[in-house]
Parts: sequence; structure tokens; C-alpha cells
Amino acid sequence: MKNKIFIAFIVLVSFSCKTVDYEWENFTYAATPKVTINASASALPTFESARVSFFNLADPTFATSQKFEWTLDYYDAEGRAEVQEIEVYLSFNKREGNPPVYPIILSLAKVHPNERQFPLPSTVRAADRLYEKVTTFPKTYSLTTTELAAFTGTTISTIAINDYFLFKFILVMKDGTRIVQYNDNSCDESRGELCACRVGVRFKNIP
Repeated sequence: MKNKIFIAFIVLVSFSCKTVDYEWENFTYAATPKVTINASASALPTFESARVSFFNLADPTFATSQKFEWTLDYYDAEGRAEVQEIEVYLSFNKREGNPPVYPIILSLAKVHPNERQFPLPSTVRAADRLYEKVTTFPKTYSLTTTELAAFTGTTISTIAINDYFLFKFILVMKDGTRIVQYNDNSCDESRGELCACRVGVRFKNIP
């Protein structure tokens, strides 16, 4: 009986001695963008997990006949994170110094690509134009090179191999909080995280 009383006393003292408040004790759930590409619509083979589609410059009618199709939604932490809207931004980009290898190579698990498909960090910058604000989900897109070029002011004849159009997202929560950047690891396509910070279509030239 004495042992039980002693243990109860220790527990009571332990709870009464808390003097520090930690930030993680007041956390809030945050939603993340969710993107699903239509891999079958890509002009060249791709994988849904890579979040990249392709236009093939080898086709003389590529600008109008090939489609970049994808769907925008969000993960809501099992209903605990309410979303007001997602701001969708679009940019045209010249190829980076070391573009990802093609064909896409999957990791050992044969699920996700073994490297990121676009540069990091994935933040909205001055070159990214507000395409629209989405409030109804899911939202499906089906876009041609001509349509993407018209919006970004891109001259189609100047597009070269490994150039790409890229969509980025800013998520706005119901309480007005704007999530403008996620951790780089979360945005890296090779990691398979439940966060799609971007989705894009890259140009190739494969006869």
C-alpha cells in the first residue's frame, strides 16, 4: 500500500512540475496539394508517381495534337484540414543544367522515380503567373502546347529539348493561412511524399 501511495505521489508531482510550453503541443493540421497525371495521355512513356508528362517535338503537330492531362486535389489529413482554395501558377522554363535522365528510371521498389523531375526549391517566383484559383475539387486539366505557350507568352518555335512548363501551387486554408512553401524533401518526386508541390510537362525529341 505504501508503494502505491509513493508511486501516485511521484506521478502527481511530475504533472505539477511542467514549466515549459512546447510549440509542437499547439500544432495544427495542414493540407497538401495532390496531383494525379494521366500517364496514358503523355506523348512519351511516363509514370504517374513521377508527376511529369511529355510532349514530343518529333511530331510535326505536337503543338496542337498532344495533351498534358492531370487532376488537382488535396490531402486533408483525414478531414482535419479544411481548404479554401489552391492558387495555381504556371511558368515556362528553359532546361536546367542537369535535366533528369530519360527514360525515367524507377527506384529499387519500382514505384517512384530515382531522381527528382524538376528543380528545387519549388517556390512561386516572379516568373510564375497566376493561372487560376481553384475552389472546387478535384479539378482536371487537359492542355496543349499552344494553350500553355499562349498563357506564358512563349514562342513555340524557340522551345528546345528538355524545356518545360511547370505548374506550382499555393494552398489557402479555411482560416486564411497561405502555405507558400513545403519542405524540399516533401516536393521531391523521388521520395513519394503525400505532397505535390508542382507538376509539369517536359519536351523531348524522340522519333
